[in-house]
Amino acid sequence: MTGFALPRNLVDSVRADRSPDRDAWLARLPGLVQAFAEQWALQIGPPYQPGGRCAWAAPARDRAGREVVLKVAWQHDEALHETQGLYAWDGAGMVGLHRHATAEQSSILLLERCRPGTALGQVLPEPEQDLVVAGLLTRLWQAPLSPAGAAVFRPLQVMCDAWAAEFEQRLAGTREPHDPGLTRACLELLRLLPSTADRQVLLCTDLHAGNILAAEREPWLAIDPKPYVGDPTYDAVQHLLNCEQRLHADPAGLAHRMAGLLDLDAGRLVRWLFARCVQESLDAPELGRLAIRLAAAI
Repeated sequence: MTGFALPRNLVDSVRADRSPDRDAWLARLPGLVQAFAEQWALQIGPPYQPGGRCAWAAPARDRAGREVVLKVAWQHDEALHETQGLYAWDGAGMVGLHRHATAEQSSILLLERCRPGTALGQVLPEPEQDLVVAGLLTRLWQAPLSPAGAAVFRPLQVMCDAWAAEFEQRLAGTREPHDPGLTRACLELLRLLPSTADRQVLLCTDLHAGNILAAEREPWLAIDPKPYVGDPTYDAVQHLLNCEQRLHADPAGLAHRMAGLLDLDAGRLVRWLFARCVQESLDAPELGRLAIRLAAAI
C-alpha cells in the first residue's frame, strides 16, 4: 500500500523486542491490511497515533458507510482470547465486534468506532476517572464465563504463575540489589491470591483511563481487553498503577478508595497492588519503593 503508515508505539515496541518473528510480522502488515480492506470492502484512514504496542488500528468505513475500526494485532499471549471476550461482553460496557479473522500470526478485528473517541484520561481528573472505571468493571464482571457453553478463558492463575517464573528468572540474571523479603512476599502472593478468591468473573485485566473511550452508544466504552477468569479484585490494579501522582502520594489510600467504589476487600486489593509493584520494580525502581510503603499496610 502506497504511503502505508505505522503507529509510533508499535514501531518502538517491535524494535525493542528484537524478535525476528515480530520483524517479519511488521513487514507483512501492509499486505494484511490491504487484503482485509479488499475482503471486507473498507475505506481505511491513517492509523491512530501514537497507537498501541501490539496492534495496527485505523478508522474505516464499510460498504454501507458505517464507521468502524480495523485492528490488526500481533497474536501475543495475554491477548489470546480478545475476540472471545468481545463476544462474551457483547457491547455491554465494551466496544462492539462486527467481524473477525486470523491470518499470519495476526488477529484481525472489525470493531465499533467510538465517537468522539477521546480517552478518559484526557477528559476527566483522576478522582472522576475512578467512578467511570468502577462503573465499567462492575458491568464487565456480569459477562458469562463460558460463552456458548465452552470453557474458553484461561484462569488468572496462569498469568500470575508465568509472571512469578519470569520474575525469578530475571532476578537470577541481574546484579541489581533487591530486598529478599519483598521478593519472597511478591512470589507468594502472585501464586496464592488467584487461588483464594471467593468468586470468579471474566476479567478485562488491562482497564485504565487510556483504554476507555468516549462514545455515543454509551458514554464510555472499554477497548483492548485481555480476558482471563479470576479474582475481580485484581481487575482494579491496572487503573491504580496508571494513577501515578495519587499512587505515589498515598498508595494504600488509593487502593482503599477503589475497593470502596467496587465493594471489594481493601486489604486484598492492597496485597495485589503490592505484588504488582514488586514484580514491576525491576523496570521501574520507584515501584519497589512504593512496595515498601504498601508492605506496612498489609
